[in-house]
Order: sequence, then structure tokens, then C-alpha cells
Amino acid sequence: MQNCDVLIVGGGPAGSSCAWQLRRHGMDVMVMDKALFPRDKVCAGWVTPAVLEALQLDMAEYAGQHVLQPITAFRTGLIDGGNLETRYADTVSYGIRRYEFDDYLLRRSAARLLLGQGLNSLRRDGRFWIVNEAISTPMLVGAGGHFCPVARHMGAKLGADEPVIAAKEIEFRLNMAQSEDCRVQGNMPELYFCRDLKGYGWCFRKGSYLNIGLGREGSHHLSDHLAHFCNFLKQRGRIPQDIPDRFHGHAYLLYGHAVRSQIGDGVLLVGDAAGLAYPQSGEGIRPAVESGLMAAASILEAREDYREQQLRPYRDGLIARFGPTVTTEGMGPAFMRTLLGGVLLGNRWFTRHVVLDRWFLHSHQAAAQAA
Repeated sequence: MQNCDVLIVGGGPAGSSCAWQLRRHGMDVMVMDKALFPRDKVCAGWVTPAVLEALQLDMAEYAGQHVLQPITAFRTGLIDGGNLETRYADTVSYGIRRYEFDDYLLRRSAARLLLGQGLNSLRRDGRFWIVNEAISTPMLVGAGGHFCPVARHMGAKLGADEPVIAAKEIEFRLNMAQSEDCRVQGNMPELYFCRDLKGYGWCFRKGSYLNIGLGREGSHHLSDHLAHFCNFLKQRGRIPQDIPDRFHGHAYLLYGHAVRSQIGDGVLLVGDAAGLAYPQSGEGIRPAVESGLMAAASILEAREDYREQQLRPYRDGLIARFGPTVTTEGMGPAFMRTLLGGVLLGNRWFTRHVVLDRWFLHSHQAAAQAA
């Protein structure tokens, strides 16, 4: 039987951020993930300077071997409609490849890694968790995304009472001909909202890679919406005609849409496992990183007393950071579901200061600080 101070199930940004913080304070941490890293991940793939600051990431070192595409502008609009270009004086975000980014953070965490191993069994033995009848730990962190097995153990009814956002995405290297045909600029991601404002598609160039995807409420006719979006991009001459068709799917919860139990005796959830994606944009990287750091802080403050009441500061911290868990509907406030929403998306002030600055960049929030 192996032992560790904390076992984290899931090696994405939430799990690796938590592991990194705990290891910096001398704890023996293991990270288990059913995938072998590096692995592909469905995600548009950009991070704000606040994320890099929270992670204390050395940008020069990272950019030396990985994609780190500066973003200084956005093109936004409605699918089949007009669009606006919004430009900034400075870099407001960075494009990353999750294939590289997640692997880098996981290796940097210095945790013991159990990759290619899923969580098959979980039981409580006194104050310890017994995982796969092979690992014993007093503290368990669920960081396995929307379908996290730890979340299921805590009572999450996946697909039953949780309205999810479903997304499909592809990221591929452009060949020479495709690169010449692609009019998307690396510094300017393109965001196009569905006419019913229940989701949006994106098109993002990162050096020699192109990322295309669409996410919206539920999975009903998702493939049809995606096909329509890709045809729209091709007709407008934004992307090459011969893009691959191997799109990958993903599902996640928006913060406030469904309330999962985020803490229990000796256990807590972080990132998508806790349902923390921003409700206006669906972005999950920043909430994942910040919740991972907050979870680590709560674990350290508990001083090995991991009863639920001792872990409540973590749940309180999530509410303080992301707001009360009041159920809402849709990506963005309800008023955006009217014709007014389409009109506002054509307004330069609203697009810049509300849609981009507030909903997508969260520039009004200071970066979280790692202890």
C-alpha cells in the first residue's frame, strides 16, 4: 500500500496548480490521471496575464520551447452576421496549446505522478481514503473535470440534473497551402455568437496551429451547429477549405448552473469537477488554476484536520471569488437572449468593455496570489 499526504485525481491545470502549491510547502503529493501526458484537450486555449501571474510562470522560459501567442485584438460578431475588430494597446491574453501547457504545469508541480491509471475503486477507512486498494491518503482532491469520479462519489448526478455546455473542437498544424489560405491572425482570435445566443464558436491561430470549435447549451444538434459555423468561416474566407474533420467533444458546467458538493470529510473538488467555468464565456482555465491554489491553501490551513467543517474556508473562498451559487441560464445574462443582444454585439463600447474586458478577460479582477 502506497501512502501520501494528498492524492489529486486529475492532472489538468486545477490539479497541477494544487499539487504545485502543496509541494512548495513540503507535502507529499501524488497526482493520478487516466491519461498519459502530454495529451490532447478540448479547449480554445488562451490564458490571461492574471493566470500566468498566479502560476508565477517564467514566460521567457516557457515561450522558449512552447507556443505562447500574444493576443492584442479580437474579432467578434454573430454567425452569419457582421463583425467588429477591437484592438488593445498592450497584450491582454496569450494563446497556448493545452497539449503543451498542461504537461508543463504537471511536470513542474514536482508531485509523484500516476499516469495512465484511472480511479477504479474508492472507499473510506477511518480517516483515510483507500484508492484502487493500493493507495492510502487522508486528503483527496477531485480534479478530473466534469466527469470526475470523485465528484460522482460525492453525489454528482452526471447528465441527470446538471445543464451542461457541450463543445467540439479541433486543433491542427497548418500545412503551407492552408497557412496561405487562412486569414485568421494570430494576435486576433475570432469569436462568433450563435443567433439564439446560447453559445459561440471560435477560431484561433497560434503560430502554425489553428484551433476551431463551438460550444453551446446541451448537445442537441451540436454537430449541426458546428458544421454551419465551419461553413460560415469558409464562406467568409477566414479558414482553409480543407480543414480536418476529427473534432473532439467535451462537456462542462457553468458556475451557478448546478450546485455540486464541493467539500466533504477529507475531500474537495476543484476546477471543472466543481463546476467553476465562467458563466458568460465558458472559460475554465483561470477558475481551475485559482481554485487549485485556494484548495491548497485550505488544505495547508487545516493542518491535517480534514473534517468538512475545517475545509469550509475553501467553499467560502469560492463564493467570495466567483460569486454566490445562484442558478442562471445560458452563457451570459438573460437579457442577451433577446434581439437586444444581437444589437449590443454590434456596439463597440459594449463589445469592448462588457463582452471582452469583463466576460472574457475578467480584467476587473486582480490576479490570485500563490502563498
